[in-house]
Amino acid sequence: MSGTVQDTRRNPARRIDWQQHVVYLGFLAIFVFFAVVLRDTGFLTVRNLSNIVLQTAPVTIMAIGLVFVLSAGEIDLSVGSTVAVSALSAAVALNGWGLVPGVLAGLGAGLLIGAFNGALVAWLRLPSFLVTLATMGLFAGVARSLTDLRSIPVTNGAFTGFFGSGTLFGIPSLVLWTVAAVAFGHLAFRETRFGAHVLATGDNPRAALVSGIRVPRVRLAVLTLSGGLAGLAGLLYAGRLQAAKYTLGETDLMTVIAATIVGGTLLNGGKGSIVGALVGSLMMGMLNNGLILMGLSVSDQMIVRGFIILVAVALSLREKAS
Repeated sequence: MSGTVQDTRRNPARRIDWQQHVVYLGFLAIFVFFAVVLRDTGFLTVRNLSNIVLQTAPVTIMAIGLVFVLSAGEIDLSVGSTVAVSALSAAVALNGWGLVPGVLAGLGAGLLIGAFNGALVAWLRLPSFLVTLATMGLFAGVARSLTDLRSIPVTNGAFTGFFGSGTLFGIPSLVLWTVAAVAFGHLAFRETRFGAHVLATGDNPRAALVSGIRVPRVRLAVLTLSGGLAGLAGLLYAGRLQAAKYTLGETDLMTVIAATIVGGTLLNGGKGSIVGALVGSLMMGMLNNGLILMGLSVSDQMIVRGFIILVAVALSLREKAS
């Protein structure tokens, strides 16, 4: 037995990647717990479970972008503000010029914010934590002043159907957007040269530079992608709620980070999982839903989410150190 342990230590490739399975075990454990405790509250009804999936769609979209960012060794704290600016930009353009300009305005706002963050990080070599912390406040202020704290109704039926309440062959559009984003993210992350460059940059940026990878371009690309996906999340919020307001996305940052790290993405870069982020997002959505059905207050829910983030960060740092 001692020889087996010693061989495993000498050959890291033979180790069981236990963290890869934590999110699935955690998801199952939380589901079983709520199914037993909340069996008389409607937790297991099809309507409640489908609502969890629909409500977590924007968080899943943002988490996919954050997988790329964290895997490259960076972070994006501005996703919540990007959601609000994108949703408001889309609503203004929708009411003024119609469907296509509205969609382009929402996605364009997200991409521009992401590119702005990326340019500061890639070309000016500023820490992404400080850059996105600053732009989080900057664009939160922009969202508040854009419409003078007023909510903008979204009444375009084509938009709300495509990005919110519509269905295709009986499948809700929010589910289809989630599936499409996860499939795109997984293929780009695992099957393309770009995904390999992202992982190499996060694992060891100096070695990546020596091997010919254009590290600044990778950093610019992942932050731009994160902004674009946050912009898409803003469109989904506006479509589902049929309104845009400066408060959209402002409480999502903790949930997105928790879903991403719990899903197996290392905080310090070099490893990530798109499918894990999806399961982590659904787990966080199920957790919020169950806590509400249990009658816990908003402050209690925040305490639980904060505790989960602490555990996830500890596991992430321990995995990186090993």
